[in-house]
Amino acid sequence: MNWLEITLNTAPGNVEALAAELTANGFEELVLEDQGEFESFLEENRDCWDYIDEELQQKLQGLSRIKLYLDQADTAAHDRLCTLCAAHGITPVEIVLAEQQWEQSGQENYPPQEIGDSLVVLPVWLAESFETDRKKIILDPGIAFGTGYHPTTQMVVEEMEHRLFPNCTCLDLGSGSGILSIAALRLGAKSAVGVDIDPKAEKAAGENAALNGFGYPEFQACTGSVTEDPALMEKLAGNGHDFIFVNIVADVIISLAPVLPKLAGDKGTVILSGILDSRLSEVEQALTRSGMDIIARKAKEEWRCLTAKRRQA
Repeated sequence: MNWLEITLNTAPGNVEALAAELTANGFEELVLEDQGEFESFLEENRDCWDYIDEELQQKLQGLSRIKLYLDQADTAAHDRLCTLCAAHGITPVEIVLAEQQWEQSGQENYPPQEIGDSLVVLPVWLAESFETDRKKIILDPGIAFGTGYHPTTQMVVEEMEHRLFPNCTCLDLGSGSGILSIAALRLGAKSAVGVDIDPKAEKAAGENAALNGFGYPEFQACTGSVTEDPALMEKLAGNGHDFIFVNIVADVIISLAPVLPKLAGDKGTVILSGILDSRLSEVEQALTRSGMDIIARKAKEEWRCLTAKRRQA
């Protein structure tokens, strides 16, 4: 089977509207590359990031385009796309990828990623063929919100390996792709609940959990904010969780700090990552004020990971 890699170059600021129209016409697997949209997103979500990948910024410099992939034999979809492009005055740029090239492209973009001493993250197309003695975490990169390649995720998983015990209960705040919940279940947890403010993440986490053979009641995903939804907070708190994972950014961790003791209960352990070294002291102070004691620290590159427990009276 051959594939077509199709690039649609459009006017700056028009990527989102074009993507919406493509989706409405049945083209769902899209790669958006637009400098303006990226910078607008950063400006509108300043409280959700501390660090910007300079290499990514350079790659997006001056770009305003969408990439998608079609089976070369699917002439109906190709004709539909060409009609849509003609209506917008866009000339598609097409490259034919043979099946071997397609597989190599996927392998280059999403190679197996070993994490800690016992786990490996694999894209879904390598789930069956990749031979390893490690426990597999299968992810669909097309719905990625966390793929295991970042140091912040790796540090949380490394802490899990040293601390999780059989049949423990876990809560994953800012669950994204569900990678941390899946890792916990692979390491012997009885259950994991993933929470994210983005409904797309709830869907992604559920689908990724299913790829790994996990469903209700082992894994549950929900959308919401524990700091803004008291009912959700009470529901999630219950009697406390054995482990809570928070891999977000400093400002969000600071805002979550006051509710962490209740979510953790008397014996729960909280593993927090996504913290730049320059923000570490602020996060530590917020945790201390909330009644948490820091029991361990990890570092990779400019990122820091903290492990904390509720202070005992």
